[in-house]
Amino acid sequence: MKPSLVLKMGQQLTMTPQLQQAIRLLQLSTLDLQQEIQEALDSNPMLEREEDGDDFDSSDPMAEAVDRPGEATSEKSATQDSTYDEPSHGSESLDDADWGERIPSELPVDTAWEDIYQTSASSLPSNDDDEWDFTSRTSSGVSLQSHLLWQLNLAPMSDTDRLIATTLIDCINDQGYLEESLEEITDSFDPELEIELDEVEVVLHRIQQFEPAGIGARDLRECLLLQLRQLPERTPWLSEAQRLASDYLDVLGSRDYNLLMRRMKLKEDELRQVIELIQTLNPRPGSQIEASEPEYVVPDVIVRKHNDRWLVELNQDAMPRLRVNAQYASFVKRADSSADNTFMRNQLQEARWFIKSLLSRNETLMKVATQIVEHQRAFLEHGDEAMKPLVLHDIAEAVGMHESTISRVTTQKYMHTPRGIYELKYFFSSHVSTAEGGECSSTAIRAIIKKLVAAENQKKPLSDSKIAGLLEAQGIQVARRTVAKYRESLGIAPSSERKRLL
Repeated sequence: MKPSLVLKMGQQLTMTPQLQQAIRLLQLSTLDLQQEIQEALDSNPMLEREEDGDDFDSSDPMAEAVDRPGEATSEKSATQDSTYDEPSHGSESLDDADWGERIPSELPVDTAWEDIYQTSASSLPSNDDDEWDFTSRTSSGVSLQSHLLWQLNLAPMSDTDRLIATTLIDCINDQGYLEESLEEITDSFDPELEIELDEVEVVLHRIQQFEPAGIGARDLRECLLLQLRQLPERTPWLSEAQRLASDYLDVLGSRDYNLLMRRMKLKEDELRQVIELIQTLNPRPGSQIEASEPEYVVPDVIVRKHNDRWLVELNQDAMPRLRVNAQYASFVKRADSSADNTFMRNQLQEARWFIKSLLSRNETLMKVATQIVEHQRAFLEHGDEAMKPLVLHDIAEAVGMHESTISRVTTQKYMHTPRGIYELKYFFSSHVSTAEGGECSSTAIRAIIKKLVAAENQKKPLSDSKIAGLLEAQGIQVARRTVAKYRESLGIAPSSERKRLL
C-alpha cells in the first residue's frame, strides 16, 4: 500500500495538569494531604498559610483563599453544616476600666517555669489523673531484639556466652519464639571457637529468664511452662496447670474436657479453675513489645446530631487555610517577559490551581459524605444491625459523578460519628434478600451473628447451620456457607473451638 494523507475528525479526552492534580489530591488521606500542602507551601512562594486573626482583604483579586473546610462547600452542602453559635457559659465582659484595674503597670521581670514551658506543661497530667503513663506518651517504639539486648547488657557473662546470647536473640521472632534449632545455631559458629551444644542450651535458659515471661521458647508447651514457673509458688492450682501444659496440651486444644477430667482426676469445677489459670498466660509473649509507632486516624468528616437533625461538616482542623500572597502577587507584571517575572507568573498560576483543587476536593467530599449520612441514618440511630445495603453506584447516581470518583473519595477517608470513627467504605455493603421481599446488608448480618454468638450457651455453642436457622427465623435467608464466611470475617472461631467449661 502506498503512503497517503487522510483527514479524520474525532473527539478525544485529554487530562490537563490541573485535572490530574485534582484527582491526585482527591484520593489522598488527610495526613498525606497535609504533607502535600506543606510541600506546596515550601516550594511555592506565592502560597501562604492564613492564620486565625490575620487581616485579610477578600476584595483583593490577587488574594484568593481557601476557607475552612466546613465553609468551602456548595450552597446545597452548606445547609448541612453547623450554622449556630453555642453560648459561652461563665464569660464576663470587661471594659477598659476593668482591664486597667486588673493589669498592673509594671510586670515582674523574672519568668516562671510554667511560662517558659507552656507547651510541655499542657501535656502533663492533672492532679486527679491516676492512669497517666509518662513512658507511653514520650517513648518511641522499641523492637523485641533491642529490649532483649538491653537486658543482656545488664547480665554478667563471658565474651563467648555473650556471643551465643546475641545469636540466640537474633533467632527469636516477633512472637517471642526461637525459630532455629539449637543444633543449627551451634553449627553456625566458627569451629575455632569450639562452642558445644550444652553451652548454647545453658545460655538459652538464661535468656528465657528475661522479660517478657515466656520469651525464647521453642514451642507453645515450653512457653506456657516458662510463664508458670515465674508465678509464686502459692498460686492456686499451679502444679495442676504445669501438669496440664506439660502432658495434656493437645487434649486441651481439642476441648475434650471429659478426657481431661479423667486423666487428671479433677472435677469439672476444679478443671475450670486450672484452665482459667492457663488462659491468663500469653501464648505470644513477644507481642507485648510493640516496635511500631501508633498510627492516629484524623477524621475528614464530622457527623453530629442537633435538634433531631444529623449535621455533616468537614473537620475544621484537618486542613489549613491557604491563600495567595498578595504582596508577591502584586510584583507580577503582565507585559514583562523576563525570567523572574515568568517564574513568578507560573508560581501564581500553580498556586491558584492548587487552591481550586483543594476547593473541589472539599466540595466533593462534602457531597459524598452528606449522601452517605442520608442513606445510613438508621445506622447512626440504632447501630450496625440497622445498616442498609449501599453500593458505589447509588452514591454516584445521587451526586452525579462517576463510580471511580466515589471510590477515590471513600478510600482512606474517615467519618467521626457518635458511634465511633469509620472509614467511608465501611458504609458500603452488599445485600441479602429477606422473606418479606426487602433487603438486608451484609454488615447488619455480621452484627446479628456477633450478637447471637455473644449470647450463646458456651457449653453448647451455636453451629453455622443453627445460626443460619436463627437468621431464617428473622426473615433473612442465608446459606450455611455464607454464615461461615461472615463468621470468619468477624474473627469468630468455629463452634468446636468456642466450647467452654462453666
